[in-house]
Amino acid sequence: ERGSAELKTPNRHILRRGKEREKHLACFQKSKPSLSCVFLCYFNDSSDFEGANQELVLDAEGRSRWLRLTEDMGCLGNSKTEDQRIDEKAQREANKKIEKLLQKERQAYKATHRLLLLGAGESGKSTIVKQMRILHVNGFNAEEKKQKIQDIRKNVKDAIVTIVSAMSTLKPPVSLANPEDQFRIEYIKSIFFDHAKKLWDDEGVKACFERSNEYQLIDCAQYFLDRIDSVRQGDYTPTDQDLLRCRVLTSGIFETRFQVDKVNFHMFDVGGQRDERRKWIQCFNDVTAIIFVVASSSYNMVIREDNNTNRLREALDLFRSIWNNRWLRTISVILFLNKQDMLAEKVLAGKSKIEDYFPEYSRYTIPNEATPEPGEDPKVTRAKFFIRDEFLRISTASGDGRHYCYPHFTCAVDTENIRRVFNDCRDIIQRMHLRQYELL
Repeated sequence: ERGSAELKTPNRHILRRGKEREKHLACFQKSKPSLSCVFLCYFNDSSDFEGANQELVLDAEGRSRWLRLTEDMGCLGNSKTEDQRIDEKAQREANKKIEKLLQKERQAYKATHRLLLLGAGESGKSTIVKQMRILHVNGFNAEEKKQKIQDIRKNVKDAIVTIVSAMSTLKPPVSLANPEDQFRIEYIKSIFFDHAKKLWDDEGVKACFERSNEYQLIDCAQYFLDRIDSVRQGDYTPTDQDLLRCRVLTSGIFETRFQVDKVNFHMFDVGGQRDERRKWIQCFNDVTAIIFVVASSSYNMVIREDNNTNRLREALDLFRSIWNNRWLRTISVILFLNKQDMLAEKVLAGKSKIEDYFPEYSRYTIPNEATPEPGEDPKVTRAKFFIRDEFLRISTASGDGRHYCYPHFTCAVDTENIRRVFNDCRDIIQRMHLRQYELL
């Protein structure tokens, strides 16, 4: 600017200059907490600073900065030592580094997809997390497998003890086919695996197992009881499938981090039992998507908490509460209709009919868009789409267009199935992430 023109910075300063000379003003910011901005004035020669026609009007903040400036220029005397100036410079450099690190963390946080696994107890959430480790985090090392041996052996023990204990409590009760096996029940804890194997081979125990929907039995019971000879070996090393099948109650919140095609994912697994659900709200902040896991095969089972409530109805009620939760009204849900292998076994066995637990099933007509898997029995197709539509009915009844439900049929212990399903979900998750940060 020339002549009597004015350069104004709101709330900072007004500098008037005489007509006789041209002045140049440069402003820059110093990253120091106590001195956020210092103004430097560059003049044509040193005599400019003493010009009588200079008029400076500053507010309180500006005056303190001007004093700091003139002090450093030597106009009011050098009141700061060299060590003080070096220390201030070091502080400014440290602040710059901290700010760069914070900016980098903010960028990484915004680039991360956060997935929250929700669902009722024993629906397969933790198994999904294990599959992510196998697929994207180099699986489980030898030490981790060794640590799981006791959990797997405990699954064997819990399974056989639960079954033989239920034999006398069922109505009508179930008797051992071989009375000679009675003493094995009494001494099962002393020479455990020998007796467990003999009991598992007893037809009465097998008959009680067939009625396991009438009492609480872990899903992996048959899998591990069929493998007692392997599990009992001193040099036993669990396979990936053993680790996937192993049942350990989830209590608390567990985070698994993995990367797929240079995209970061954080998956949060929380306990599904009723007393664990109060912890869920801690994970709601900045969630990209919810993966809601349902045990489709649980249509004829009751929950552990009260031995009365149907497990699938409990899952439907839980899904409804999450779908309508005011904190999650903009978060879409990926629905994993899990345990399709066990659902197929139950439907084909014909011992527990869905209509006995869900009367509306007798009136259900399979939709035209339903596509069965190759070689799939029509009964299984009808059953799995009925369960799917029960959940979609909830999402469409109360949806407001701000979030959507994306259903998938899964088998959490099948690595290839989970690989395919998760790949299908990645585009959905990416769109949710872009919408979350208003980039779409």
